[in-house]
Amino acid sequence: MISLFAIPNMVGAHLGAWRHPEAFDRPVMNLDYNIETARLAERGKFDGLFLADGNAVRDMDRPALFAANSPVARPGVFDPVILLTMLAAATSRIGVVSTATTSFDQPYFIARRFASLDHASKGRAGWNMVTNSYAGDALNFNHSDPLSREERYDRAQEFVEVVKALWDSWAEDAFIQDKASGQFLDPTRVREINHAGRHFQVKGPLNVPPTPQGHPVVFMAGQSERGKELAALHADAMFGAGDSRESMQADYADIKARMAKYGRHPDELKFIPGVSIFVGRSSAEADDLYDELNALISPDLGVHYLSKILHYDLSGHPLDGPLPADIPETVVGGSSTRTFTIQMARRKALTIRQTYEQVVPAFGSPVIKGNPVEVADQMEDWYRSKVCDGFMVSIPLMPRGLHDFVDLVVPELQRRGVFRKEYEGTTLREHMGLARPRSRHFDKRDMAAE
Repeated sequence: MISLFAIPNMVGAHLGAWRHPEAFDRPVMNLDYNIETARLAERGKFDGLFLADGNAVRDMDRPALFAANSPVARPGVFDPVILLTMLAAATSRIGVVSTATTSFDQPYFIARRFASLDHASKGRAGWNMVTNSYAGDALNFNHSDPLSREERYDRAQEFVEVVKALWDSWAEDAFIQDKASGQFLDPTRVREINHAGRHFQVKGPLNVPPTPQGHPVVFMAGQSERGKELAALHADAMFGAGDSRESMQADYADIKARMAKYGRHPDELKFIPGVSIFVGRSSAEADDLYDELNALISPDLGVHYLSKILHYDLSGHPLDGPLPADIPETVVGGSSTRTFTIQMARRKALTIRQTYEQVVPAFGSPVIKGNPVEVADQMEDWYRSKVCDGFMVSIPLMPRGLHDFVDLVVPELQRRGVFRKEYEGTTLREHMGLARPRSRHFDKRDMAAE
């Protein structure tokens, strides 16, 4: 079955969406809108909600872009785990996944936070593990510069290993809580992890019992070699990025092929790319919405945002000329979106205007647009052709876009037998078809032997 995740961005995943008459009014720090969105996605039987996060207010050095509210500037957002705890209480089945960085946080805090969320949600939590290269975030955590790529990934690999060891601190039967005998827990069913590594020294154990899922679902992103290797070793799901069906199909095959050397089956990791979906009751209605939203972005604003993506100031270059030849291929703090944008513009010989018109509506992700049958056709094709195992659905206009997806596209996917009609399980792992991980300390065979 296709896995579906909704990105619940209250301002919409389009640079001009918050200005649209049907957009949420005054969405900043509006808990009611978030709860409405979570319940709507649960009605659509989504696997989960996926919250991206950052640790700085971005775009202040680009006043025009900052004033217009780029959806990734995050000038006013909830702490994601606190928000997801609230949303878990307001729902009963949908998963709750949040980003947290290994670059500035500590393994014990992350292990405790997401184990607690898994308990609070009764087995619906996920952690999107990211490394962080944004200079503004580094300045908020006592760093003058972001960590180098190698340092970030070295730290991330050790970080995840410590977190998983902490999640395995306790056996499932450790907390006896027997009033008659007076025994609350079994001291033989807990382990200190005694980790001593290059980046972290952690004794353990975690002060949270085993969670309903064993481990919360671990998501990772990144198209670099180090990112792919780390995902092949540790991830349950990978957030894919690409500019086309073909690029994502290649990444799908690549990441799945890397897993055997770590003793893992390809089905143990779900590849879930981000896509921006514009759906209407007719193709013309979808086109109209796309055009309406794009009309809310001035050329000046489009150039500002494209400059941000590329880490290169395009303001002095002809709007209808090509991208400058001297844009460096790689920069500190670069991203997959930046790489794909440059490659796409060069390959298609796009002008600056044409490039921002293609990139800004979906922030570099592929666009799927049309009536419900046309949208479902593309989604089914991607799934059956091994382009992906599911979709991270970016909704351009909130809440209309999510209503239309749930009411128009979901029934069409269900009719084709590629998406659930009802939740069959209660945990996020069950929704995604992922097995419960085996504890490194208390495997069930060891427990039986003891």
